[in-house]
Amino acid sequence: MTTSAERPGDLCVSRVPLFQGLTYDQQVEVAGVARPTHLDRAEQVYSAGEDVSQLMVVHTGRVKIARTSSDGHEQIIRVLGPGDFIGESAFLTGIRPDHTATALEDAQLCVFDHGDLGRLVEKHTSIGLRMLQGVSRRLGEAEARLAAVISSDVSSRLADYLLALPAQSRSEGHIDVVLPLAKKDIASLLDTTPESLSRQLRALSDAGVIVQGSGSRITIADADALSALATDT
Repeated sequence: MTTSAERPGDLCVSRVPLFQGLTYDQQVEVAGVARPTHLDRAEQVYSAGEDVSQLMVVHTGRVKIARTSSDGHEQIIRVLGPGDFIGESAFLTGIRPDHTATALEDAQLCVFDHGDLGRLVEKHTSIGLRMLQGVSRRLGEAEARLAAVISSDVSSRLADYLLALPAQSRSEGHIDVVLPLAKKDIASLLDTTPESLSRQLRALSDAGVIVQGSGSRITIADADALSALATDT
């Protein structure tokens, strides 16, 4: 993990909901406290149990947050993109992480030491409020994911995942989406196996609901059928 310079006018903090309650001048002040950091693809940011006394904001690239079981199975919790951050739980509770953070691709982070972050929260109370809102939102997402695992099957979770991806409309009502992760990582996010995910994609293709294109591109040919499947518990 190496430090790097940040271009004027391209403030990392301006993308982050945590700091969007601040004026531009205040954001410049906050950015001056941050340490711009570069990550290479597959570089580990930190591991489970490590003393992480930093808030890390993703500026560019993606970082996966995952837990590894005793038998070596990796379970991806979430994937952070530009504007997302990690390390606020350790700041609020002092508890060491039970997960690892690894760059999925070359990435730029803005890193705040917890001591500096504490002084910023004291000076700008909106940061602390938005941090708590972020923690509450993640808790809600975790509860929703748990409920989905308990109450729905893999096909429903896959349908919901595909419908949530950024989409580009085409003629005849078709919709193009691009899978943002490797299929093994998507399987981990959906709490299933790569083999099961492949079977479900093939079943949707055979039913004419989707068309699997080259690479990671998928065309949703029947959005109504996919929506019905997503809500089927």
